[in-house]
Amino acid sequence: MEKKMGNPAVVGLAGFGLTTLLLQFHNIGLLGLGPVVAMGFIFGGLAQMIAGFQEQKMGNNFGYSAFVAYGSFWIGLGMIWILNLLNVYKSTSSDIGYFMLAWTLFTLILFIASLRVSKAMAITFALLLIGFILLVAGHFGNPFFNIIAGYELILCALGAWYMMASIIINDLAGRVVIPIGKPYLG
Repeated sequence: MEKKMGNPAVVGLAGFGLTTLLLQFHNIGLLGLGPVVAMGFIFGGLAQMIAGFQEQKMGNNFGYSAFVAYGSFWIGLGMIWILNLLNVYKSTSSDIGYFMLAWTLFTLILFIASLRVSKAMAITFALLLIGFILLVAGHFGNPFFNIIAGYELILCALGAWYMMASIIINDLAGRVVIPIGKPYLG
């Protein structure tokens, strides 16, 4: 009998969703930066990377790429904030804009790939892509776009948690209780 393996996506989606949610609470003015930095390193960063490396072992290139990359995003963003605080290699708003632009382009690739995963995944990546575009506009132009991105990316974070809940609850129920939908592309 083959031993059942846990699905590493539950930890990756949980880390992505929680850290994204906290950052958006910060972006809309509800939360200071401290908890975001802490979770950016630990749950958004380290836990997502571990989940990604486990996805690689399971042969899932999409999960491997997404979790390791966005785990790196969170660690990198946390480092930028720390370096700014210490006045070492200070990043301007446009520096962060270019950082977000690069991540927008990467997210576009994963959004296209997500169309072959599930409806929930494609919707979550569409929301992430829109959020990055808004953040780019906010860092290069009007900072009000960062607040709009905050509200929009709360939906993205909840989308990640929806998929996490689907994996956990469907597995425990032994049937589909929370559907994620068939892929848009076959």
